[in-house]
Amino acid sequence: MAVPVPSLTLGIEEEYFLVDRETCALAAKADPAFLEEAEALLSGSMSVELFQAELEVATGVCRTIGEARQELRGLRRQVVELAGRHGLAPIAASSHPFSSWRHQRTTESERYRIMAEEYQTIARRSIVTGMHVHVGIADDEARIDLMNRVKPWLPLLLALSTSSPFWDGRDTGLKAIRGTVFGDFPRTGIPDRFESFAAWQEFLALLGETELLPDPSKLWWDIRPSIRLPTLELRVADVCTRLEDALTIAALYQALIAWLAVSPRPPTTPPASERTLIAENKWRAQRSGIAATLGDFTSRTAVPVAELVERLVADLADHALRLGCLDEIENARRIVREGTSADRQRQIYTAALEDGAGQHEALQAVVRWLIDTTAAGTSPSA
Repeated sequence: MAVPVPSLTLGIEEEYFLVDRETCALAAKADPAFLEEAEALLSGSMSVELFQAELEVATGVCRTIGEARQELRGLRRQVVELAGRHGLAPIAASSHPFSSWRHQRTTESERYRIMAEEYQTIARRSIVTGMHVHVGIADDEARIDLMNRVKPWLPLLLALSTSSPFWDGRDTGLKAIRGTVFGDFPRTGIPDRFESFAAWQEFLALLGETELLPDPSKLWWDIRPSIRLPTLELRVADVCTRLEDALTIAALYQALIAWLAVSPRPPTTPPASERTLIAENKWRAQRSGIAATLGDFTSRTAVPVAELVERLVADLADHALRLGCLDEIENARRIVREGTSADRQRQIYTAALEDGAGQHEALQAVVRWLIDTTAAGTSPSA
């Protein structure tokens, strides 16, 4: 039996690093004048993060991917212009190629002071960023049911968004180191299965009553019911350097929820090992991105990401057409064909080394590409 059809409204949050335009290094200490101007210009749409070199922007509630594009493009443009007036630039990548976490300063706010005190080195080294997508699901039971059912596709969405191949000046050999760095925090990764909204509420109550977690916003899973909003929040993705890639991830997620909401539940009960199996696929997506082969647990076969994307686009096409995001989900094919930000970063780094650049110069070339690509397509006429 299908769950109630959700509203499917959209909201997108992106986290950016701020870098010095000359050195390409992280701006370890935020300029108070920049923050003051940013708060005035982006009031209600911007927030500071744990580190002074990070900020987050958020769209409002959008009915369509077209509205989300307009808002996100405008937010990127405003941050690019504002940062430029202060000798800075934003980059949409989930790790900085060479700046060390050891030299970064945390934000002077009570919430982040408590986080730094509670999580110690884990917090201080978590200089990574991500993208979060909210889809509106007003019905409580539907929100929990859809969280359970969308989890198998999380690794595929990660594979299409990878943007963190470098860490602390080194090529990690992974396409997405963010999940590993952020995974040091407790309460991250693939969530458990909840059989009902009441079970979810009981879980939160148990955490609170035992004083294990009085603040449920510190459940940092790859997907979660929002604590503040009637939405299901996707958190697994790296932040996408290209604006169009970010909109593709959001559109795929929105259309996935639409598809699952009207699809019958599978006739078989998920295996007890479901969480571990999904986590294994997530690791493969982190390691190899779009070149990964993921396990299909229904057919018990290994399937390349490219084939999984073709299947998903076909499954979602009718829903995406109705939602007005068919072009965006079909753009997933281009990502597979041309590569993600992580693929392009590694190509630029390798090409620079082959042209005689030193390691640091090659990493600076990567940052310059990130600066240009983050800003690309943000003009009002784009």
